Amino acid sequence: MSQLPFACPPELLLAETDLAPAAGTQASLDYTRVEQAISFIAGHVAQQPSLEEIAAHVHLSPFHFNRLFTRWAGISPQRFLRFLTKEYARQVLAESGNVLAATHQAGLSGPSRLHDLFVTYEAMTPAEYRAQAAGLFIAYGFHPTPFGECLLSLTDRGICGLTFQAEAEQGAALTQLRAAWPGAILVPDATRTAAVAARLFATKVDPAGPPVPLLLKGTNFQVKVWEALLRIPAGAVVSYREVAAAIGQPGASQAVGGAVGANSIAYLIPCHRVIQQHGGPGGYRWGSARKQALLAREAAQVAASLATDE
Repeated sequence: MSQLPFACPPELLLAETDLAPAAGTQASLDYTRVEQAISFIAGHVAQQPSLEEIAAHVHLSPFHFNRLFTRWAGISPQRFLRFLTKEYARQVLAESGNVLAATHQAGLSGPSRLHDLFVTYEAMTPAEYRAQAAGLFIAYGFHPTPFGECLLSLTDRGICGLTFQAEAEQGAALTQLRAAWPGAILVPDATRTAAVAARLFATKVDPAGPPVPLLLKGTNFQVKVWEALLRIPAGAVVSYREVAAAIGQPGASQAVGGAVGANSIAYLIPCHRVIQQHGGPGGYRWGSARKQALLAREAAQVAASLATDE
């Protein structure tokens, strides 16, 4: 196994015991079926498909599909269906209101950001950006997650990439990583990155645990947009227009969309929480089904947490 010429920061190291129960090969298998089910549900929301119809689409019996889906989402497919409707999205969008401004004084994460990790970051200096990170060492590894396989990339300054892709797309994902960091030295080190992936996708997150550092590379505008995304609480959604207003450029919705699409750290910089003004999910760099999976799973977790608190 290759070793990098730097020590992985202590805040990025985690014991294997923190790995979520659903992680491992089973997580990827589960998500493949769940993704197919979500695509089917999303395409037939108006028809309100039955459990039997959804199960038949993924070639499982209703009993086995219900058990698989509930294990993955924490709720039944029938309840999950509600979280995929435009009516629900519009309701949450209205209730979110000025959520970015409300959380601004709370730092990068709002107090109600359930099930999230507190993320801190630094952006590369202009000089570093121009040099394209020459000589920077990046450790990378592919790992199963509840949302499909991810490619996780780390430096001694923090996570610089987290993307989702199918196993057959690993080569393309590495090509994109090299293109994003052309001067860097890429070293495969799945042992090192596995510990970090375990923490990021753990079922339970210790809110008092150390922060997860990120290393961002982007234009000043892109970084401002990503800062705004980091203030969106889990379970909330905002529109592109609201993000534009939050960064002081209310007429820049289209440019905000471009910055959202340029985000190379999925899940941690939650670009999936930005949707269209009318409630539609909008595009997503890693597929619309995955975006809906992320949003609906967060909504289910927040709903379950609120029910527990009552």
